[in-house]
Parts: sequence; structure tokens; C-alpha cells
Amino acid sequence: MTTTPSASSSASDDGRRPGDVLIRVGMVVFTLGALATVITFLPLFLGTEPFPTAAYVLSMLMGVGFALAGAGFLRGVAAQRRAARRHGQATPEGSPG
Repeated sequence: MTTTPSASSSASDDGRRPGDVLIRVGMVVFTLGALATVITFLPLFLGTEPFPTAAYVLSMLMGVGFALAGAGFLRGVAAQRRAARRHGQATPEGSPG
């Protein structure tokens, strides 16, 4: 009994697709940046001394995380397009679709 490849034939054995790791890392980095951003606003509301510059630099991790997640998304899209292109070339020319 032979099985036909599914639409997600680019997935590896453990279910991960290309770009999934980048998306997860991007989510973690974005969350750390968002947390740092909230923390840097606390002195504004509490009336205390502002944090050092390093705290504000950590806030920039939001943008880095967003870029990483976007790169992972684009990598996944590219892999799906390559898989669809390969699948399209594998079909006989006379058959529909």
C-alpha cells in the first residue's frame, strides 16, 4: 500500500515546516521587547527616576522579534511555493489542474 504525499509534503517528520523555528524565536524576542517596553514606561507613571539607556535598547527587541517572525513567515511561503511548483511539474501535461 503506497501513500501519496499530502499538500504539506515540505513538513519534516516532527511536523515542523520551514520557517517555524524563526517564527517561534521571533515571538519570544518580541515578547521580551514588549515586556522591556512596559517596564521602561513604569517610571513615567510612578514618578521615579528613568531607567538607564540599556533598558530602552532592550525595548528595540520588539522590532527585531517582528523581523524574525516575518522572515520565518516568508521562508514558509517560499517553501510552499516551491512545493507547489514541484507538484505542478509532476502532473502530466494532458491532465487538468
